[in-house]
Amino acid sequence: MSSKPEVVLGVSGGIAAYKACELLRRLTESGHDVRVVPTDSALHFVGAATWSALSGNPVSTEVWDSVHEVPHVRIGQHADLVIVAPATADMLAKAAHGLADDLLTNTLLTARCPVVFAPAMHTEMWEHPATQENVATLRRRGALVIEPAVGRLTGVDTGKGRFPDPAEIFEYARRVLARGAAAATADLAGTHVVVSAGGTREPLDPVRFLGNRSSGKQGYALARTAAARGARVTLLSANAALPDPAGVDVVHVGTAVQLREAVLKAAADADAVVMAAAVADFRPAVYAPGKIKKQGDSGAPTVELVRNPDILAEISGERPRVGQVVVGFAAETDDVLANGRAKLARKGCDLLVVNEVGERRTFGAEENEAVILAADGSETPVPYGPKEALADRIWDEVALRLGPAHAERLP
Repeated sequence: MSSKPEVVLGVSGGIAAYKACELLRRLTESGHDVRVVPTDSALHFVGAATWSALSGNPVSTEVWDSVHEVPHVRIGQHADLVIVAPATADMLAKAAHGLADDLLTNTLLTARCPVVFAPAMHTEMWEHPATQENVATLRRRGALVIEPAVGRLTGVDTGKGRFPDPAEIFEYARRVLARGAAAATADLAGTHVVVSAGGTREPLDPVRFLGNRSSGKQGYALARTAAARGARVTLLSANAALPDPAGVDVVHVGTAVQLREAVLKAAADADAVVMAAAVADFRPAVYAPGKIKKQGDSGAPTVELVRNPDILAEISGERPRVGQVVVGFAAETDDVLANGRAKLARKGCDLLVVNEVGERRTFGAEENEAVILAADGSETPVPYGPKEALADRIWDEVALRLGPAHAERLP
């Protein structure tokens, strides 16, 4: 038996089947043992020889092939993850109703590991009540259904239903696998979470702005991990040059005022709000409509600043939804914990993630370390490691505070 994580990649019959080749390549090159199980219709788009060559494993669509190995049972039983990409409307319907007319649908019924569906179809098909009910049924049972992307579809059509970026589906799958057996619970299923990321920019003139060094990587890690745990995620991205995470609704903003408007709108029905973005405390009092010029030898111009709205304090005080959990971030350069505790008391949020930052520390890095301070006085140190690990620990703390109403919604 392989010591590598065993992944079943189901491919159903949509034009996006060719994009699954990129997903397969990323899975195999990162050390996963992948068995591709296409439907008959998928083979009209990509042939069995391609799947076999890329995976290094035999490919079949029939329960009658290699009967002595009982493939319709064994493949699902041995898998650590099953991911169906693309998942057509027909496949979602079959999975929701427990049909088993080929090897892939049989595998879905026997799998006891996390199951991920990456839908791809035309907008009208995705939005049809039948498809939405099937998706809701699958999620209620614990399956992870990634929201499709918005963009160009087959032909000239554009809308929601596009196959997510294979690189982002891979990251989603990687996070599900990293959580192991815990991923099967989808502990954030039924919740809507809002995450802000990146750094706001306050324009001085058409070419200059006041900004900060935030890359947005921690906020994006929070969005990815929440989606992999079953949440509906709205990511408010402030000037982050990063690809949109799979299954996440992304709203792009620029300034602190724009971010405030987006937060208040998105938080209206959110179960949790995580303010990971670095928000400018001040902005120029006057915006120059033309580029500010040097004035001979008269020296540099004076820039008057005004305070930006305190979004974290505002959302913590208003709580537009009963039981909403609010998480803030504190990037400190000295007296880290003391300043963090003071900020927690001042802002009124439930959790405050405190970390030390600097020119060569945290900003833009793939790793982070922090202490999660809670309003109840508890402190949770998170050692230096990948930003996804810190993100998962933050969601652990959020899940503990979501309360009984959320527990009743779990699959």
